[in-house]
Amino acid sequence: MKGLVPPDRSRLVAGWEHGEDAAVWEIDENRLGILTVDFITPVVDDPFAFGQIAAANSLSDVFAMGGRPLVALNVVGFPVNCQPLDILKKILRGGQERVMAAGAVLAGGHSVDDEEPKYGLVVYGEVRKDRIWKITGAQPGDVLVLTKPIGTGMIVTAIQAEMDEPGEAEAAVGSMRLLNDLPLKIPEEMFRQVHACTDVTGFGLMGHLLDMLSRGELDAVVDCSKVPVLDGALEKAEMGLVPAGTYRNRELYEPKVEGLDLISQSMGDLLFDAQTSGGLLLAVPESMAKLFCEQCHEAGFLRASIIGRFEKGKGRVKILKGNM
Repeated sequence: MKGLVPPDRSRLVAGWEHGEDAAVWEIDENRLGILTVDFITPVVDDPFAFGQIAAANSLSDVFAMGGRPLVALNVVGFPVNCQPLDILKKILRGGQERVMAAGAVLAGGHSVDDEEPKYGLVVYGEVRKDRIWKITGAQPGDVLVLTKPIGTGMIVTAIQAEMDEPGEAEAAVGSMRLLNDLPLKIPEEMFRQVHACTDVTGFGLMGHLLDMLSRGELDAVVDCSKVPVLDGALEKAEMGLVPAGTYRNRELYEPKVEGLDLISQSMGDLLFDAQTSGGLLLAVPESMAKLFCEQCHEAGFLRASIIGRFEKGKGRVKILKGNM
């Protein structure tokens, strides 16, 4: 977006300045509108599961702002002359299932003939002004909570190479199609404890965490021993089953990450691993962290974990090998 004319800020609450997950603007004195779009290429062979994953990935941006999705539109690219339309129907059914599970309505969309299948959603949602979660806003002393394990990039690469072990693909698919609907499931007192939030997708854990630090006033300390990882993902990284996006992330973000020499190359790759439909990354007060994680577990995020903390700094991430 660099070089484009800056938007009119009179009603725009959030744009692209700090890597926000969606555009947010003022509707009236109480309501904010949230608008996002995202689409991906297939990460699994099952078209229904792919539709579920792509839809969950798109809906996540509204949830990351603390919002409730209301309406979605399909965004489709499909090789109509090479693939049977039944495959497309299964993709769309998978997407519709996740949209309905999120409490929203799928109301149409747009498609183009394309050489490679692509699917995602435009999603509109809303949130009250006093309940919005933004990507910045973490405070010194806050802890960092991650709701899903990382490593989907490694497992998807292994699936595509037919080198995954039994159960690994099922676990990864289960994680990717799990909706990040935490804002709809936690009680109000827990909701208001969130100082900042984003979701972990293509820029990996490190890239999205650095977005949370983009004001340059805080550092984040991450304990690698506490970061939840999908079964088999570390082994796949050790085998070299690392997606190209992960290498790009590492090249881009590594200069702002300290302590990588304390951990293995493979664990470092996982920290930069490009995720599909990853979890939420949240800043909450330390005094409420344990209870907040328990609420995440009750909401279905069984591997939600406290993985670090925020402290005064200059916008860098510090890696620890063991306990903080």
